[in-house]
Amino acid sequence: MEPCFDIAHLAHVEMYSDRFEESLDFFVNVYGLTLAGQDETSAYLRAWDDYEFHTLKLTRHHTTGIGHVAYRACSQAALERRVKAIEASGYEILGWVNGDMGHGHAFRFCHPFGHVFEVYFDTVKYDPPEHEKPALKNTAQRYHGRGCHPRRIDHLNLLASDVSEFRRFMETCLGSRVTEMIQLDNGRIGGGWFTVNNKTYDLACTEEHSGGYGRLHHVTYATDTREDILRAADIFLENGVHIETGPHKHAIQGTFFLYVWEPAGNRVELANSGARLILAPDWEPVVWTETERKKGQAWGLKTIETFHTHGTPPIVKKGE
Repeated sequence: MEPCFDIAHLAHVEMYSDRFEESLDFFVNVYGLTLAGQDETSAYLRAWDDYEFHTLKLTRHHTTGIGHVAYRACSQAALERRVKAIEASGYEILGWVNGDMGHGHAFRFCHPFGHVFEVYFDTVKYDPPEHEKPALKNTAQRYHGRGCHPRRIDHLNLLASDVSEFRRFMETCLGSRVTEMIQLDNGRIGGGWFTVNNKTYDLACTEEHSGGYGRLHHVTYATDTREDILRAADIFLENGVHIETGPHKHAIQGTFFLYVWEPAGNRVELANSGARLILAPDWEPVVWTETERKKGQAWGLKTIETFHTHGTPPIVKKGE
């Protein structure tokens, strides 16, 4: 399938927190994002080299998980093409919504597994205050060095009961390509890694094992180096943050990773993918077998059980 580049990139993710103040403190002072703005219900956060006003919208909510996923189109014409494709797709249409603090009108839609997506073009580019202005004009914001100081938003991972159908949704609505995937012995696709540009991936979808609906697996920001992630592990340790797994290297996509749970329980990651890009226009997806995946991560670390079971919001069992 010929690549479609109507969508420029993953723009932002809305994350819910039922411990809003603690989550906000974590993302600003420990994780190292910048608070760009705040209203009655949400805080708008960004990494120091994200060009848009925000890449994480943290929203006060009665539970955890994800509010919506946003992608920015390449132009107004590209946005209109995507809207027509989405309207013809048969997926649930939520329609146009007014933009928030960080962007203009957005078109929202949903797939059968409960995650809300939006696409837009008009955006608010971050204008740093004087104390954040960088020395070099090609950088979005001064390198502040606070907390883990990630550079930019990288990707997110969603959970769905049918990854093959989720793949059809991503290809049809966003023009995404699959770069890597997991083929299970039972014939199902266990996971897919998607990109709308030349990054190796901006969204992953893995199989939901707990019977949940519309759940989030994790949100990830990128660091410049692997050493940044090693330093982050010490920062998380000193601040009593639950380190779930890592630092280590993924076999799939080859990223150096570290996973933690923020105070409300949402999983977040820091990752470094090195210089790996997908430049081939005729890239064929790399397929991993179930046997290969059972070997664990790249250097032999076994995938821990919570990585397959923990997602947000949590599953409420009968009687609880």
